[in-house]
Amino acid sequence: MERTSKIYVAGHRGMVGSAIVRELKRQGYENILTRTHGELDLTRQADVEKFFAAERPEYVFLAAAKVGGIVANNSAPADFMYDNMLIEMNVIRAAWQNGCRKLEFLGSSCIYPKFAPQPMREDCLLTSALEPTNEAYALAKISGLKYCEYLNRQHGADFISVMPTNLYGPNDNYHPTNSHVLPAMIRRFHEAKVNNLPSVTCWGDGTALREFLYVDDLANLCVFLMNNYSGNETVNAGTGKEISIRALAELTAEIVGYDGEIFWDASKPNGTPRKLLDVSKAAALGWTYKTELRDGLKLTYENFLREMNSCK
Repeated sequence: MERTSKIYVAGHRGMVGSAIVRELKRQGYENILTRTHGELDLTRQADVEKFFAAERPEYVFLAAAKVGGIVANNSAPADFMYDNMLIEMNVIRAAWQNGCRKLEFLGSSCIYPKFAPQPMREDCLLTSALEPTNEAYALAKISGLKYCEYLNRQHGADFISVMPTNLYGPNDNYHPTNSHVLPAMIRRFHEAKVNNLPSVTCWGDGTALREFLYVDDLANLCVFLMNNYSGNETVNAGTGKEISIRALAELTAEIVGYDGEIFWDASKPNGTPRKLLDVSKAAALGWTYKTELRDGLKLTYENFLREMNSCK
């Protein structure tokens, strides 16, 4: 990408999209194109086609998506599949039709099988069944990355995909029921501290293992891949390190400053037992993450407090 290239970031108000915009600006890219949902509904094919025909961006980062935690995914699978399929297909096709030089599709590590060999390599995709609680979202994301692959094969496009592990950082969703595990913990422990609650109950039994990547590190990788990678196979984005949900809860409580008891509700689902990405492909390309979990959690909690104060 040239510093003056027209770059469209779809989903620029979300956690990932806003981080990509920050990273592009940090690296000196000047011509960044964005649209809010109110200005452009990406589920409406005619509107998306009109936008691309008028603006003709040279590069596209497709970070727009309908996202949510285990409760949201499990309770509204039809919505997650429908909205994400529409967003992906509309944007990817319109980009190809209007001469986009390169598109990068952002997926999720939930595309990999529930019991995939650990750590999960990019080539384990579609080798066995998915985790049922987020199957609809995963199927939509698989369709998006496969559509990029098929456009490359059939029409010579240069569309790539990156599959991040669990993300956290500025602009995350802290909704009490629809958020992902880490922002949900931050909010729960913060509110327990503020209200002097003696205990906090977390879902599951705490044994599930998860990997977490600070969103600004992902954004750095996204720009790196746009400039340094072409290929049909996706690229994993992670740290190669994992932590149990129980240990994560204890670390989050420590950083928030909550010293009450932590209980576990084993009647609630754990989700996939283990979900660690093999990040050797990104490493071989010359990239590695920078932010350790403890440091990233401190930055994230500071941002959470700023957001809370700005809403008062």
